[in-house]
Amino acid sequence: MSDPELLHQLLRLLASLTADSEGYLEREDDSQLWYNRGYANGMAAALTALGHGEAVARTIDPDPYDQARDQQHLPWGKAYEHGREMGERETHEVM
Repeated sequence: MSDPELLHQLLRLLASLTADSEGYLEREDDSQLWYNRGYANGMAAALTALGHGEAVARTIDPDPYDQARDQQHLPWGKAYEHGREMGERETHEVM
């Protein structure tokens, strides 16, 4: 698979995870939602670090990471942080 194809697939996944996790800040009862949003944000961070920041910006709107970060000591916040770490690491691994 060529890099442009892989980037396109990752951006589609990023858009899907972001859309599916809308409203996560109001859903403290759903740790999976927080994990998914963290994963998406980790992907966005990795893609940006790899030089694809413009493509990320065209795909999703910036996320209020500081609001989620304030929750990191709570179960849903831990899920978010774990998702963010995994999204960033796995994106680097496949790119």
